[in-house]
Amino acid sequence: MFRASVAQVRVDVQVLRDGKPVTGLTKDDFVVSDGGERRAISYFGRDEEPLAVMLLLDVSGSMRRFLEQMAATAQRALGQLGNQDRVGVAVFSKGTQTLLPLSRNIKEAAREIEVAVLDTKMPAGTAINAAVVEIAAQMKKDRTEQPQASRRSILILTDNGSLNFQLTDEMVLRGLYGADTVLNAIVVGEGNRRPRRASANPDFTPADVFRLAEDSGGEAIRAERADRAFPDMIARMRIRYSLAYAAPPPQTPGEFRAIRVELTPEARRRLPNAQVRARRGYYAAE
Repeated sequence: MFRASVAQVRVDVQVLRDGKPVTGLTKDDFVVSDGGERRAISYFGRDEEPLAVMLLLDVSGSMRRFLEQMAATAQRALGQLGNQDRVGVAVFSKGTQTLLPLSRNIKEAAREIEVAVLDTKMPAGTAINAAVVEIAAQMKKDRTEQPQASRRSILILTDNGSLNFQLTDEMVLRGLYGADTVLNAIVVGEGNRRPRRASANPDFTPADVFRLAEDSGGEAIRAERADRAFPDMIARMRIRYSLAYAAPPPQTPGEFRAIRVELTPEARRRLPNAQVRARRGYYAAE
């Protein structure tokens, strides 16, 4: 099991081929670089590692039928988690509320999704970036208190309809990187990737969970029905790899360090057209 030190950088990695997760890879199938410099992999783990996942549910008015679909399949979806995995539930609209902190009580998590559908009363509006930042801060705290849970993820259900006030995507990514947490997203309704355009008011930026997922090493999928996407996404989140390497010195506190994870030439020959997803980088400790 992974034990991090201040000099270690941890990366959660997904490998896809033809849209399906690739299993059975080993440390020798990967090459990692930090700032363009190749680094030796000091730790490698696979999907048997404990997973901590926070479900972050958009409860704005347009989301009710998708929340009902998700609640209907919650027991089946979360039943794929292992005995050492933990799950929590939070909801958001204009604000964010945690209904269940990370817990091994899967049945309670499924019940809390039903609560989100029936009983949650939140202010009108949608603030995606603020919600992700708040949950990332909880995951960072959990990383300190529960270091044995070495893989952390947020799974957000949303229609991607939000304007973020003075909270850019880069700020959100900084929070995710600092928490060693991947963002995954199920995007429903009219939610699509929105083209980047200059805003008349730079204080407001449109939601882009597709970018947040990609840059944190996660996956965002468009779904017509949440009850079909939810079990599939949980299964895909279980089939991932973890690696760690020693951070190269010297580092300037607060500087951004780019990470690149690739398959070795031999692995690429075995797996043509495979995609590797990993976080874009990290910020050096301050």
